[in-house]
Amino acid sequence: MTDLRFIDALLSGGGHEGNGELATAEREALDAYSTVVTGVAERLIPSVASLKVTRRVPGGRRAEGAGSAVVVTPDGFLITSNHVVEGGEAGSASFVDGRELDYEVVGRDPLSDLAVVRAGGSDLEPAELGDADVLRVGQLVVAVGNPLGFAGSVTAGVVSALGRSLPTRAGSTTRIVENVIQTDAALNPGNSGGALSDGVGRVVGINTAVAGIGLGLAVPINAATRRIVAALMTEGQFRRAYLGIAGGPRPLPPVAARETGREVGVEVVQVVERSPAARAGLRGEDLILDVDDRPVEGVGDLQRMMTGELIGRTVPVRLFREGQVITVTVTPAELTG
Repeated sequence: MTDLRFIDALLSGGGHEGNGELATAEREALDAYSTVVTGVAERLIPSVASLKVTRRVPGGRRAEGAGSAVVVTPDGFLITSNHVVEGGEAGSASFVDGRELDYEVVGRDPLSDLAVVRAGGSDLEPAELGDADVLRVGQLVVAVGNPLGFAGSVTAGVVSALGRSLPTRAGSTTRIVENVIQTDAALNPGNSGGALSDGVGRVVGINTAVAGIGLGLAVPINAATRRIVAALMTEGQFRRAYLGIAGGPRPLPPVAARETGREVGVEVVQVVERSPAARAGLRGEDLILDVDDRPVEGVGDLQRMMTGELIGRTVPVRLFREGQVITVTVTPAELTG
């Protein structure tokens, strides 16, 4: 049952004097918050490295950059942000126990802003990876990294929003990273590549951008990004399939909705010349319903399907065109920059 005395004190706006119960409740709340943050800090600080990145610049000179990285295996694999190591092939990783280990870049994926490096250690302390798909707005999160060169820095905040988008680019190719986490945990230059953790110390995001005061973004750790990280560790790259369309979600006309039992599809706005979609005969105003027998209700659905397994494989595409539901076949190609 709710303690009415606590509510009366809260509504009265009075001080703590003469109200020991209110003061005790506030101390308990503070202790609970501090317990969560200190617990995450103790668990994750040993697993987050400070990266020094050496890059060649025009004129043969070398320039140094910095960022953070998260240990994911005891034998030296670390996740970081692609933009932290872009343009550099090696550097050094420093840990709070005083070790400084050389590392090399083993894989980069600019279109997810993720990269994997490998340091020379064999007894590193890996972080536990969580699942950003179960996060809720308002949930406590903790950022661990090395902002402005201050190693082992911890900030805390909440999940401010979910489902944000982050535009990325590789050469002439652009892509949207979906379901990016927005947080008000303080992030500064150098935090990129560091950990965003839930309240029990599981890494749910890799900090990637400072979008403004009190507004930070992190690439989520989920099933999709786990596949990317695994491919970077084993193959050095993440291969993506490519259809060659631009489009967006659109409600289905009533006749199509009745026939398919669906409400939304992806309208083709543009077809790239000489692309797999063009060769398959897709055209503007087509409404894509399914690809490879899997429903498509948004551009994000298409992006998630375009993995390396589809490259070179002919798949059915069901679509609504000029009042009819038809099926065409398309052979996705590999996406290159």
